Amino acid sequence: MFNIPQNSLYTMLLVLLFLCIGTITRLVLKAKFPQKDYTELRQRIQSWWWMVAILFFALVFSKTTAIILFALISYLALKEFLSIVPSRPADRRVIFWAYIIIPFQYYWAATSWYGMFIIFIPVYVFLFLPMRMVLVGETKGFIRSAGVLHWAIMLTVFCLSHIAYLLVLEDKNPQAGPIGLVLFLVIMTQLNDVSQYIWGKLFGKHKIIPKVSPNKTWEGFLGGLVTITILSGLVAPILTPLGFAYGLLAGLIISSSGFIGDVVISSVKRDLQIKDSGSLIPGHGGILDRMDSMMFTAPLFFHFLYYVKY
Repeated sequence: MFNIPQNSLYTMLLVLLFLCIGTITRLVLKAKFPQKDYTELRQRIQSWWWMVAILFFALVFSKTTAIILFALISYLALKEFLSIVPSRPADRRVIFWAYIIIPFQYYWAATSWYGMFIIFIPVYVFLFLPMRMVLVGETKGFIRSAGVLHWAIMLTVFCLSHIAYLLVLEDKNPQAGPIGLVLFLVIMTQLNDVSQYIWGKLFGKHKIIPKVSPNKTWEGFLGGLVTITILSGLVAPILTPLGFAYGLLAGLIISSSGFIGDVVISSVKRDLQIKDSGSLIPGHGGILDRMDSMMFTAPLFFHFLYYVKY
């Protein structure tokens, strides 16, 4: 407990420093421009403090605590997804089984059972749930319901569970440890969202997918891609077993897949004609709004790392 590798500790302190700077900046802006409304900014920063505090505490307290936290995030994400996507009344008993699989999937991760971890949902769960739906006896809307449930579990449970599995990988980077792998993934994913937003605001002119996300531009995407690729190359040797060259590739994977995750969930919300997936996180929306990029970056980064180093 509280055994934090050196590089991971320094990274956590740096994140807290940036949060302090953000808080002070907001207070200064409020004092200098009292006529402006900074409510959303205040909510965003306060939410970041809570999210970072919970994540850091779980990571440093124990591996088990961190894995339970990620399982809880999967549960909340799945619940939110199924709450915004219409489902058939007949599927309620089937949805119960969707929640039951969460502890099993995270147990495979916690015990490092890679074989079961990697096939449990894509094989066994994907075959079991339609069978359970058939036993209900309702055929109208069957294909749509099966597809929605499968996809929801894939994104919110299978994909996100790869973050937990990072914590049980053999430690080949003693200066940062498994905590460093999670920090690298989370920080690079979140910075990717921020950098693409900033580049888009500064230089964005050519829209990529205006019908899905009108604010996404080629300038923002490419600017974020270059920024995160270079930053990952520099940070990867500090927090992961990856060298500079592999760090660049990791950054390229995280940046591009993070963008895809963002626009995919945006497409879901556009289809449902909603702005946010929920209101769980003040200033950010729902948990899907915060984890959209992570659902794509987590499995792709994990398997890249697993392939080249484990």
